[in-house]
Amino acid sequence: MNKKLSNAEIRTNNKKMVLQCIKNSQPISRAEIAEKLHFSKPTVSLLVDELVKEKWVYEKGIGESSSQGGRRPIHLYFNEKVAYVIGVDIGGTKVKIAISDLGGKIISVSSFNTRKHLESGLLKQILKELQEMIQRNQLDESLILGMGVGVPGITETKTGVVIEAPSLKWVRYPFLTEAERFFSFPVYVDNDVNIAVLGEQWLGKAKNKENVLFISVGTGIGSGIIIHNQLYRGSSYASGELGYMVTDKNDMKNEFKPIFHRYGYLESVAGGKAIGRKFTEHVLQNKSHPVFAEAAKKELTGEQAFSLAKAGDVTALAVVEDAIEHLAYGIINAATLLNPEVVILDGGVMKSADFILPRIQKIVHQYLPSSVEIFQSQLGENAGVLGAVSLFLSEYDSILN
Repeated sequence: MNKKLSNAEIRTNNKKMVLQCIKNSQPISRAEIAEKLHFSKPTVSLLVDELVKEKWVYEKGIGESSSQGGRRPIHLYFNEKVAYVIGVDIGGTKVKIAISDLGGKIISVSSFNTRKHLESGLLKQILKELQEMIQRNQLDESLILGMGVGVPGITETKTGVVIEAPSLKWVRYPFLTEAERFFSFPVYVDNDVNIAVLGEQWLGKAKNKENVLFISVGTGIGSGIIIHNQLYRGSSYASGELGYMVTDKNDMKNEFKPIFHRYGYLESVAGGKAIGRKFTEHVLQNKSHPVFAEAAKKELTGEQAFSLAKAGDVTALAVVEDAIEHLAYGIINAATLLNPEVVILDGGVMKSADFILPRIQKIVHQYLPSSVEIFQSQLGENAGVLGAVSLFLSEYDSILN
């Protein structure tokens, strides 16, 4: 049974629609809003006046006069500087914090070492850093709407419980309950790759796309999925675990061992650590190889493998091209199932995007039934914090949505 909305609820919904219309179509006049939303002009005018008074919207300049002549309309703009949102990206090695306006412009940024504060409490340190950032930039604390947080693990977004985040040694960690002890404003938390795809859709290469596949290729491989403009989390918040995809059945038959405990197949053959380990093994079979002495002392890195591959090293080329093939097959499988408009690649391994992307595109376009655009993320080192800001803006139940 549908609940009948009260007049106050209808008015609030209409106000939200007007604000969204201004945000999405600015600069725009009152008359144009009325036409787009099929609202009466007096209704639009009253709601706009309220939004201007509350500083969500501002008026600027004059528009073009109509073909019939007459008074030129005043243009309306969304006020991105009316409030701030905090974005936090918690990684296994670093925690990054940013204060952003509502348009994604970063006002202040700070970071600290994860391991150093893991025992004493990450949330406590986040609060300390935040207070210093607010003071340093002389910000009005009352203008902070709240905070979005990305964590490297499976997260129940409704309860705010991090089911498992191995790099943080968290198992069923009650993140939001703990956050309430430190922060007076609303906090939202999600998996780091989920927030990255939100950020990419908001400000990156996936802007204005409704179906997006974001893949992070680092030590592990994970993905964030947007379907029909909605973040897809799965039945147990574990969607997008692309690293568990199998791209060679014969390997699985031969007592395959993952690179780390509980890691999946694809990340164990195409992740950065896996590439470095395999390259080391191959180098150790050839005493005349230029980096044999180094490989004998310690495991080589994926970054070294790509660097030498670019320089034409035959051993490195064989290793990285095999990894790229596996990654391409994973993308083919995922894109065949999801049919995204765009695939965005990010993560440590994508530092070699100039080498990887053309090869992946060639394989994927050869086998995929329908074409898809493939790009490297353009948000760079701020992808995590901007994604966290985007998470907050999409989840926070306010006049903004």
